[in-house]
Amino acid sequence: MKIAVMGGDGFIGWPTSLHLSDAGHDVHILDNLSRRWIDTELGVQSLTPMDSIQERTRIWHAETGRRIHFNLIDLAKDYELLKNWLSEHRPDAVIHFAEQRAAPYSMKSDRHKNYTVNNNVSATHNLLNALTELNLDAHLIHLGTMGVYGYSTVGAAIPEGYLPVGIETSGGETVNQEILYPSNPGSIYHMTKCLDQLLFQFYAKNDGLRVTDLHQGIVWGTHTEQTRSHAQLINRFDYDGDYGTVLNRFLIQAAIGYPLTVHGTGGQTRAFIHIQDSVRCIELALKNPPARGARVEIFNQMTETHRVRDLAEMIARMSGANIAWLPNPRKEAAENELIVRNEKFRDLGLDPITLEAGLLGEIVDVAKKFAYRVDRARVPAVSAWTKDIAATINHDPEGKRLKSVS
Repeated sequence: MKIAVMGGDGFIGWPTSLHLSDAGHDVHILDNLSRRWIDTELGVQSLTPMDSIQERTRIWHAETGRRIHFNLIDLAKDYELLKNWLSEHRPDAVIHFAEQRAAPYSMKSDRHKNYTVNNNVSATHNLLNALTELNLDAHLIHLGTMGVYGYSTVGAAIPEGYLPVGIETSGGETVNQEILYPSNPGSIYHMTKCLDQLLFQFYAKNDGLRVTDLHQGIVWGTHTEQTRSHAQLINRFDYDGDYGTVLNRFLIQAAIGYPLTVHGTGGQTRAFIHIQDSVRCIELALKNPPARGARVEIFNQMTETHRVRDLAEMIARMSGANIAWLPNPRKEAAENELIVRNEKFRDLGLDPITLEAGLLGEIVDVAKKFAYRVDRARVPAVSAWTKDIAATINHDPEGKRLKSVS
């Protein structure tokens, strides 16, 4: 298949591009390289040293004989350029990663909120609009988030996208139907993913676009089979307070002797998936497209759930690290349950990598190996969800106070 990977230079886009190219597909990356510019804005770099996208694709060709093509296109701004590219190449499938992906970054300031909404929503709509205008029957696979559901505290399992409901009619009868699970975003970033859902529903219903929406949990890990094959193909590893996911931040904290920073009670339960499983799920979705005219296919792309404090205790046992309890910069429930249905990918053959089996290797193989590149001042999470919360957070940029907390 000819596959367009929108945002193929990113944390999940890059290993997905390698995985699909290795499987024999003709892969074309479309990216505006904004994630690299955000590194410059934040004054932080990936823990793992990354070459340019041109060098990465050159190395891949030299190692495998396969080509991954790169196109510098901003989906949110370059509509005509995007449409012309799609018209010329007419891919069989489009995988859409081209969105600002960090909740803390989306909440940093009014400017960051505007950027996240303008970039994410415009990119998605431009893509859908162009596919419709060109009458291009490409399977669109979108990387969404478990965060569109919010975080349940009622003990009921979150279904895969659609909730069966009974509605009482004016005649007193009950009519059964399925609706999108009620959206409950916890940040501006998550809100844009909720808006994506509505865009997909409209274009699937109105224009017959074939769409698969993957509601993904927190991705952990660095390596996939392909990124391990050459040092210059390594994936990025974000550890900073804005882009570093909770688990990757714990890993680097353990590696450098920095206390594991748990915010609030640590009772936040989250869904997780390994990066290798993430690219496998995308390939499984690619092989199982919805029919034209069918409703949007939704998968919960996660493999296990854990409370934050339990993760911290697990890594502390493995590494001997201390745990520091800090104020929570987010506006969220102190404790939540999270029960998630994920039978679809398991029924398609996914055999997941578990946290217990893979964490120690990540600490040794990645975090400790590149610990010399860490800027300790960038480790704390300080982007606050409201001005009131921001006023209550004490930020120690050097982490000196944290070292003594156990």
